[in-house]
Amino acid sequence: MKHICLSIILLLTTLTMSSKSFSQYEFPLLEGPYMGQEPPGLVAEPFAPGVISKQGWELEGVFAPNMREFYFTTNRKSATVIGFRQQNNVWKKYVEFPRTGEIVFSPDGKRMHMAKGYKDRIGDSWSELKSLGPMFDRKDWGIMRLSASSKGTYVFDDYKSKDVIRISTIKNGKRQAPELMGPEVNKGEWTAHPFIAPDESYLIWDSEREDGYGGSDLYISFRKNDGSWGGAINMGDKINSDKSDFYASVTSDGKYILFNRSVDDKGNIDIYWVDAQIIETLRPN
Repeated sequence: MKHICLSIILLLTTLTMSSKSFSQYEFPLLEGPYMGQEPPGLVAEPFAPGVISKQGWELEGVFAPNMREFYFTTNRKSATVIGFRQQNNVWKKYVEFPRTGEIVFSPDGKRMHMAKGYKDRIGDSWSELKSLGPMFDRKDWGIMRLSASSKGTYVFDDYKSKDVIRISTIKNGKRQAPELMGPEVNKGEWTAHPFIAPDESYLIWDSEREDGYGGSDLYISFRKNDGSWGGAINMGDKINSDKSDFYASVTSDGKYILFNRSVDDKGNIDIYWVDAQIIETLRPN
């Protein structure tokens, strides 16, 4: 099975440029919550088909915690993030910038994490890209996504170390050195793209395992009362397909899961979403 992480990296650098530039790229009028889209049920479906999810590839769809901004990554000449903002109930493209890592927001919405870097919110804008420092900015680590909890815990992947996930907590106000997560998470192949719940009650990531439905599948682990992580649970065929499913995140209102799906073998990747109630159906009693 093709390495999904490597294939995404290659796509980010090799897809050909469209005949339309970003400055000419137009979107239809979008009004209402969730970019004007009808919310999904418990079976995953494309997000904004024909508007956001189109032929080609669209990655890493994520709403900011205020639910009035939406960002996704696409490609014309190079990987570029497009950001929308809702103003007077209408969604308008307001920013675009080069992708330097998968966007994951801190739960309070004040920080935009992008792999080893981050931007802080300044009014209605964002700061320049900053480094998380030498503890994370290591040349021998290949971080694609770093997710943060409300407590400041970081969970991140590393494709340069045979696809593992590490965790870094805060103790007595001090950032702790990252540690490998246990075998309940670091098992199988192409393990990557973690998302930790704001309250640290669960962790979602993708991996290719024997119990999967196709390529990479989405898995979830719930935090136990003693602080340890429970076994990996495949999130089921309402989310996972016979292709690769990956890059999951949960909206800050807790209602929906957004993720990516490889629609075919020709580089067509779309953003999908599904009702987050599916998390509760998987939670152990």
